[in-house]
Amino acid sequence: MKFMKFIFCFIFVVSSKFIGNVKAEFSDLGWLNIQLFHALQGDEFTLRGNITVTNLNTGALNINQQTLSDSEKQGLKSLAENNKLYRLKATVIGSDGQKYTYLTSSKACSLVRSQLLDTIWISLDHVGFVLGVSQTIPSSRKSDDCQKLEQYDLDALEEFNTDVYVKHIEVAPVPDTATFIQKMEMERQARERGDLKDNRGFFAKYWMYIVPVAILVLISGVTNPENQNGGGR
Repeated sequence: MKFMKFIFCFIFVVSSKFIGNVKAEFSDLGWLNIQLFHALQGDEFTLRGNITVTNLNTGALNINQQTLSDSEKQGLKSLAENNKLYRLKATVIGSDGQKYTYLTSSKACSLVRSQLLDTIWISLDHVGFVLGVSQTIPSSRKSDDCQKLEQYDLDALEEFNTDVYVKHIEVAPVPDTATFIQKMEMERQARERGDLKDNRGFFAKYWMYIVPVAILVLISGVTNPENQNGGGR
């Protein structure tokens, strides 16, 4: 009993503090600036573009992206033909001035097949902290054979066509642990004083004893029909 009470008290305290933080801080969400860098030639990251989230609550944002240079096009082509990964680095700067870096990657040949069409997801917690920045590329019905890219005009791939979405985690409902704990405590005190009376009827109190006996009587009556008939003569 004491252990259960401790568990419920712990849940109540943590959940109450969590919900309080949500109400106090979620309304104060500010803005984000995200610089995007990609590695098309070795481990050197070059600027791809910039995302400014002007309102974390509504997800309002602006995005500006660089046009690919000839050397970057060749780098992307080489990655795709060799079935390597396209690496994206996101440097996040919030309204509090803190800076965080997140890495994500996808198949370079998939990016070429999509004609530089991709989606960037910005995941936030309940107070607006960035949990991650990830990139997805629309799936292709064609084979993932990255060696057959001749049909794609890589010279025409100059600028990314990107959709950006801001995702918030959802706060789960909090159980009413305070009422439950109060009820348990009142029942315990009543039992200690001897004030807790059972006002149920006779059958409600002892049904667990009556039902098995009734079942046994019925079974014995069915299995011994000859004895019953003999007794009637």
